[in-house]
Amino acid sequence: MISNVLSIAGSDPSGGAGIQADLKTFSALGCYGMCVITSLTAQNTLGVQDIYEVSPDFVWKQIESVFKDIRVDAMKIGMLGEPEVVSVIVDAIKTYKPAHVVLDPVMVSSNGEKLVSDATISEMKRYLFPLVDIVTPNIPEAELLIDDVFRDDMEEFARLLLTLGSRAVLLKGGHAGGARSDDVFVKHDKSLMLKSERIETLNNHGTGCTFSAALASYLAKGMSEEKAVNAAKIYITKALEYADDLDIGNGRGSVHHFFSQWN
Repeated sequence: MISNVLSIAGSDPSGGAGIQADLKTFSALGCYGMCVITSLTAQNTLGVQDIYEVSPDFVWKQIESVFKDIRVDAMKIGMLGEPEVVSVIVDAIKTYKPAHVVLDPVMVSSNGEKLVSDATISEMKRYLFPLVDIVTPNIPEAELLIDDVFRDDMEEFARLLLTLGSRAVLLKGGHAGGARSDDVFVKHDKSLMLKSERIETLNNHGTGCTFSAALASYLAKGMSEEKAVNAAKIYITKALEYADDLDIGNGRGSVHHFFSQWN
């Protein structure tokens, strides 16, 4: 049986991140992808030019349309603009109780620009985090969430994030710099280091979206959390390795979601 995965996130017209990256990832990994759009962005490989927020009522109507008709095996949550939209997502999880929920707290753009308000961050921490299975922030997002500065200890920082209420945390270490790009997966009773060499490429747009979408896909297909994070790490590493095969834009191009199908 083909697994169905729902992405709730913003739209990237350049195709590298957001809803577009999620749907590509779901398809590449053999899942049927669905989407609920929370925001429309004007962006390309050079940056984000503008953001238009979808009303909370219409976000709810999209969610309702999907869940009332289609089985959802896993749900991945990305960019959430307004605090009211966070409330809608909270209500949706409580109402429909999806089997797996992965939250990628998109808060900072690739060039360091903050994308969401303090009110939205507060709403997510208080109400959304306790309802999700795995939260997948990068280091700048983690610093915003716990209002602290990263000091080189990935596991310690990830465990601070666990105090916000999620069942598990996947802390992505790409922003730490250096020759490696290691990540850490932690639960209250265990931890797992996901090690890899850093891939030297400018085409890393959508890395975080793709990683979390791959994780949701593997969970939907029945993998344990530990196997799913390992498989997702392998997928995003390969997508980065083959990213330079693509020729997209004048800035940071997309990772290669279909590296195994197109090569």
